Amino acid sequence: MNAGAGHDVRGFAPIAAADARVLVLGSAPSVISLQRGEYFGNPRNAFWPVVAELLGRPAGEDYKARTRMLLEARIAVWDVLARAQRPGSLDASIVAASAEVNDFAGFFAEHPDVRAVFFNGRTARTFWDRRVAGEQDLPDGLALTTLPSTSPAHATLTRAEKAEAWRQVVAVAAGAG
Repeated sequence: MNAGAGHDVRGFAPIAAADARVLVLGSAPSVISLQRGEYFGNPRNAFWPVVAELLGRPAGEDYKARTRMLLEARIAVWDVLARAQRPGSLDASIVAASAEVNDFAGFFAEHPDVRAVFFNGRTARTFWDRRVAGEQDLPDGLALTTLPSTSPAHATLTRAEKAEAWRQVVAVAAGAG
């Protein structure tokens, strides 16, 4: 992934073990994420601290340890968009006509235990509703939940409030939801 390639944003491969139970979807990687080659690479994004807290893990682990934490918790992470044009990092700047979605039919075929999808913010959900639902062969009965974005651009909630909303991801992944 080349963050400096104009406005072309290309997403990462999913973080997902074969036994994943939930899928967390963002919209597309930010400029900082692209530069670092990491999901939620902006240090001000609350995703990693919130998930670490909910899983009882220390904050600040390296990326390899954080991805292992997700795999062990049966939480998969991906983005709705495989590719898009976007100046900067704001979801609102994504050029909708340029958006190409990922192959979710293929993902669900390879991860049959995933029965719940959690969207990291409204933009991811909007692209799903407009470009994935009804367009790809998806499992029946898939539970879809839109959560408050962990992005630093979404500052209306505190990190504690975001963590409370995100608690259900961990519960469903553990088989309690």
